[in-house]
Amino acid sequence: MLRVFGSLAIVGVMVGLMIGRLTQSDPVELQQVEIAPDGLVVWFNQEPKVHGEHIDGTVALLFDAQGHAQHGQLQVNQRNVNWRVRLADQGLLLNLVAARALRGEWRGGEVDGRWRLEIHLREE
Repeated sequence: MLRVFGSLAIVGVMVGLMIGRLTQSDPVELQQVEIAPDGLVVWFNQEPKVHGEHIDGTVALLFDAQGHAQHGQLQVNQRNVNWRVRLADQGLLLNLVAARALRGEWRGGEVDGRWRLEIHLREE
């Protein structure tokens, strides 16, 4: 009798694991970063959780997503702004830094089955 209950428990666990695997959604992934006239456009495969802050004149955005590190430079009012995406403990961290203090606004929406996040920058 003990073997029967043990076998039923193992089968139940295996069926539960298979159902969980089938219902699990794809992870959020950073696909590309594009330079826009006054900021950046960041593309994801689906909507990520975003936490953004203005810290000492920089703009920092934390995405609950996967991806790889990237960096680059863009122009805002003919002044250079450096941006960098790096891996963090909670996901991906995007930093935007310039010689002068920056303020940023961001908004996202779904476009063609992907998530597009527009980041608009201005000097303080």
